[in-house]
Formats: sequence, C-alpha cells, structure tokens
Amino acid sequence: MNEALQSMSHSADALFLMLGAVMIFSMHAGFAFLEAGTVRSKNQVNAFVKILADWSFSTVMYFLIGFPIAYGINFWINAGSLSDLLQGNIVPGAHGFDLLHCFFLTTFAACIPAIISGGIAERARFWPQVLAGAIFAGLCYPLFESVIWGRFSFFQNWLNTTFGSPFHDYAGSVVVHSMGGWIALPAVILLGQRIGRWVNGRSIGIPVSNIPYLALGSWILAVGWFGFNVMSAQKFEGISGLVAVNSLFAMVGGVLFALIFSKNDPGFVHNGALAGLIAICAGSDIVHPFGAFFIGGIGSLIFIFGFKWETEKLRIDDVLGVWPLHGVTGSWGGIAAGIFGYKSLGGMGGVSFLSQLTGTVAGLTFALCAGTIVYSILKSTMGIRLSKDEEIAGSDLTVHSIGAYPEQDIRDSGMFFQTIAEEKK
Repeated sequence: MNEALQSMSHSADALFLMLGAVMIFSMHAGFAFLEAGTVRSKNQVNAFVKILADWSFSTVMYFLIGFPIAYGINFWINAGSLSDLLQGNIVPGAHGFDLLHCFFLTTFAACIPAIISGGIAERARFWPQVLAGAIFAGLCYPLFESVIWGRFSFFQNWLNTTFGSPFHDYAGSVVVHSMGGWIALPAVILLGQRIGRWVNGRSIGIPVSNIPYLALGSWILAVGWFGFNVMSAQKFEGISGLVAVNSLFAMVGGVLFALIFSKNDPGFVHNGALAGLIAICAGSDIVHPFGAFFIGGIGSLIFIFGFKWETEKLRIDDVLGVWPLHGVTGSWGGIAAGIFGYKSLGGMGGVSFLSQLTGTVAGLTFALCAGTIVYSILKSTMGIRLSKDEEIAGSDLTVHSIGAYPEQDIRDSGMFFQTIAEEKK
C-alpha cells in the first residue's frame, strides 16, 4: 500500500514538472514574437531562428554540463535506470523525476540567451551569439544556480549566519532574469550602436515593425509565466494559490502603472506586464497580493524610466531594453522580497533585507563579469558584429538568405511581374 502511494506521489510530481516545463518552453515563442515585433522587418526571421537555435544548444549544454554542475546529477547510465533516477539515486517507480527536473530547469537556463538576444538584435553575428548563449546556459548560469538553488550551500549558509536568513529567490528574479539582463549589458556595449541610431549626436528613433507581434509575444510570455512561478514548487504538494495570485497582481500592477506613466504607449504597456512578472518571481511565495501589486508597479516604472535613461542619456542601444527590463527590474525583485516579505508589510517573514541585497549584488556582479569576459574574448577572436553592408541588408538576408515576406520581396524586385509578362508571351 505504501509503495503504491509513493509511486502515485512520484507520478504526480513527474506530471507536475512536465506540465511546468512545457508551459515555460512555450514562453520561448513569446521571446521570439516579442523580438520579431520590435526589430525591423529585415531582421524578423533572424529573431525566430536565433531563439530556436539558442534553445536547442542550451538544452544540450545544460543536460551534459549545466545540470551536473548545479545539482551533481548526471545521466551517463542506461535508459532503464534513467527512468528510476530520483535525486541522483535509483528508486523504482520514480517515473523519470530527475530527467523531468532537468527538462524543467533547462527551460530556465535557456531564458538567459533568449534575454540577451533582444538586446543585441539587428547587428550581432549569428554563430558567435549561439556559442555565447551555449556558454551562458551550460556553464555560467549553472555556476550561480548551484550556490542559490543547487548543491553548494556555502553562500546561503554564510548569509543565514550573518544576516539571519538565506537569500530567497523563489522563481528567479535574480537567478534567471537579473542574470540575463546584466550579462546582456556588456554585450550591447561591446557591440556598439546600430547604424543610424544616432546621427551627429542626435537620437534617431527606430520604430518597431509589428505591434501585434510584440503584443502576442507579451501575452504568450505572461501565460507561460504562471508555469514559471507556480511550478517552481517542483512538487505537486507544493502548489500555492498565493504564488498564482501574486503573479497575477504583479502583472496587473505593471500594466496599470505603465498605462498611466507611459501615457498609454503600447510598447511600454505590454512590457510593463512583463516587468511586473519579472519583479515578483523572487517573492511570489511570501508577499501579500497588495504587496505584489506594488512590486510589479514599481518594476514597470523602473523599466519605463530606466529604458529612457539608458537610451537618451547613456546612449546604449539596447533594442528591447533587456538591461532595464530583466537586469534592473529583476534586481529590484530580489531586493523587494526583502522588503514586502516582512510580516509588518503583510508578508510571511523569514527573509532578511541584507541577505536579499547581498545576494542580488552578488548575482549582478557575477553576471557582469561573465558577460564582459565571454563577449570580450569572442569579439577579439571571432568577431561579434555584422559588417556595415550586412547590417544594412538585414540579418534575414545576410544570415538566412530569405526575408520574412518572400512573396513581397519578389514583387518588390519586379521578378513577379517579369514572370507574368513572360507567361503571357
């Protein structure tokens, strides 16, 4: 009887993880549409292919290297034993829990190159970026993951001893989003500005190509985010309605603050929803829904004004604003868990502001160093930027030899009408 109940528990946990992994996997379609809608039409195909290629390389790298680094479990055994792996041990009836755990966490790791992709869009070379994404997903990200969520507890133990609580990041405001955004910053700076973005010191706005694509990307990401946050319990018995409602309220706060402070700009409104969700990841299991609303709202403001400051004052050409959206807003989420998580503000307690601040600073420092080192090496060896002619022609034709609208391209070239004329002869 006990064995049967245990088997049912394992199967429920396995199903829970699989559903969560599939939901988060679907978010990568959101990343692709968000980027494709923001870049010019001559770079849309590249956005879709790049996200899919990054996902594929990230999967291989995380399975072979990243997951073993973070959790000390590898899969170099026969298929029959793989199905019985449970936390590194052979347990009959485990229903492939460790495999699904790896699948679930692969979807997190693959977010790192997907985030970076939006910042360096329209002028980055394809293969150097794919290589960089594989390094980040398979090595750099798992190293930090291992000390926050994984097998190396020395940092968390030190925080607990020094400040009274370990670093709390339930679903990755810092471990995933801040990491990706701060890695992207040196990449964007080392790449330089797009041709025509600033002329004679004057900012020349480059309009987005497709608002419906941008909106669709935001919606897909928002729906998948409930898997990202709720399924971070990683066990069926850990499902929390509080996490779901806090995610909802943070998203709503992000949207409403963006509506007001961006004067109803559709780009900021749809990204405001994402800013709210990014900010709430860390504390979604411990704050009150009203606290989540303000965490998301403040996160939205950080993105709106941070993006304007980044582009207008710093003149950093971050196409999708991934540094303020993921990097800075993710950092805010880590710190906010140490504010709104206190019982005096309606939270559940068990957090320390100083632990949250220290963990957040450690994460962004590691990300900055990793991004600077990897992209500096790639720039000096392979080169990371398209040539001037390639950039002007667009990544679609340069890298993939086809545009997003091939039929229209043929019409515009005159070949369509030439073919019709020849057929009439």
